[in-house]
Amino acid sequence: MTIEFFHDVLCAWCYAFSPRVRKLVEEFPEIQVIHRAFPLAPEPISISEMFGSKERGKEEILKHWEAANINDDQHRINTQLMMTKDFDYPYSTPGLLACKAAEKQGGQAMHWDYFDRLQKAHLSECRNIADKEVLLDVARELGLNMEQFEKDMESKETMQALQEDIERAMELGVSATPTLVANGHSLAGAVSYQRLRNWYLSLAT
Repeated sequence: MTIEFFHDVLCAWCYAFSPRVRKLVEEFPEIQVIHRAFPLAPEPISISEMFGSKERGKEEILKHWEAANINDDQHRINTQLMMTKDFDYPYSTPGLLACKAAEKQGGQAMHWDYFDRLQKAHLSECRNIADKEVLLDVARELGLNMEQFEKDMESKETMQALQEDIERAMELGVSATPTLVANGHSLAGAVSYQRLRNWYLSLAT
């Protein structure tokens, strides 16, 4: 079975949920996961537009971080550290383009590895993942070809791949992250592993 996993690098609930999807694939290795980038805040001004100001946006988003940290099985989300940072809360597109650039080198598995590592940089280490140097650091850590990665991250083809994921989300009626879609059925939110497993088994039988 193929499962499409719609996620955003900014999404704290995705950070909690991704390890559960990995656990599902470990238990049921016949599953193929296709990673779909879904930007919640596509532009630098998106946070201000959604919340009224960038300061208000960060304040509200960190409340979501606190809730997501309770949901996270390992409680890895460091709200207190992010409160001390003075950079603007990041927007989605640079990190999602970086995930797609990683995918060009290592397929879906590398997209997933890069996505998870970038989320750790964002939600645990509280680095600015809209900063190109942070994106490059993650690629370097994962052993990617840096010259090719930087070229792909800035290419029209990678931007088109991101746009195709957005169009796919619209086609399937996806409006939030994390969302899984398989066999015409969707599962939204950072649900428990047991609920995720039951959903998969209901589709597989």
